[in-house]
Amino acid sequence: MTFRVIALDLDGTLLTPQKTILPESLEALRRAREAGFKLVIVTGRHHVAIHPFYQALELDTPAICCNGTYLYDYHAKKVISADPLRPEQAIALTDMLHTHHIHGLMYVDDAMMYETATGHVLRTQNWAQRLPENQRPVFTQVPSLKEAAQEVEAIWKFALTDIDTLKLNAFATEVEQTLGLACEWSWHDQVDVAQKGNSKGKRLAEWVASQGLSMENVVAFGDNYNDLSMLEPAGLGIAMGNADDAIKARADRVIGDNTGTSIADALYQYVL
Repeated sequence: MTFRVIALDLDGTLLTPQKTILPESLEALRRAREAGFKLVIVTGRHHVAIHPFYQALELDTPAICCNGTYLYDYHAKKVISADPLRPEQAIALTDMLHTHHIHGLMYVDDAMMYETATGHVLRTQNWAQRLPENQRPVFTQVPSLKEAAQEVEAIWKFALTDIDTLKLNAFATEVEQTLGLACEWSWHDQVDVAQKGNSKGKRLAEWVASQGLSMENVVAFGDNYNDLSMLEPAGLGIAMGNADDAIKARADRVIGDNTGTSIADALYQYVL
């Protein structure tokens, strides 16, 4: 089997809990890039929240963002392909959020919008303030997500959080049944809502095919449920040690957690 593409989830995988990339990972990925491998970020993040990592990795490939909702070309500064939420879907979801008292972060155009600054929003804003100004993601507090959804061009996804994960899980089920949208867990207390049919794996497979390759040529690293769509069809799907057991059971290999040199070690063992 010939591997030519390395697909990398960010949070919980390539990134440490401090939202940094280990120097060992950077060095191994640099060697992979020099050996001709294509490195691709495949993330639940908005493209505006990837800048420091994209630049640190010195990439020239597009990034797969918001769990496969769109493919973004950083060099041309444009969306290549996308399947966003329709305004009426987003409006219906905001009504449900208010009814059930669930907080939502709405990913749109070149920004993220919210009504209430949850812990997730505050943590990400604190991280952003440590970045150079030109790398900081845009967070905008709005009085009404429902009104904002009618004014933007594209709605990529919603990130929903609640300390009561049972409540959040029940809400996600209702959203899927009522609105026909896709809900995926991307963190222990976060559910992402996007257009049905979007996934990391689907968008990655499309891009890989555009390069004259197949998913058999992909080594994919991930740690959460939204990564399964790329881990399972990849030629080599690698789960992090900090992943849930359910994720590990469906991966080809399980390595150490995201605090150590496990990604670098795996690249030297299986790829380089």
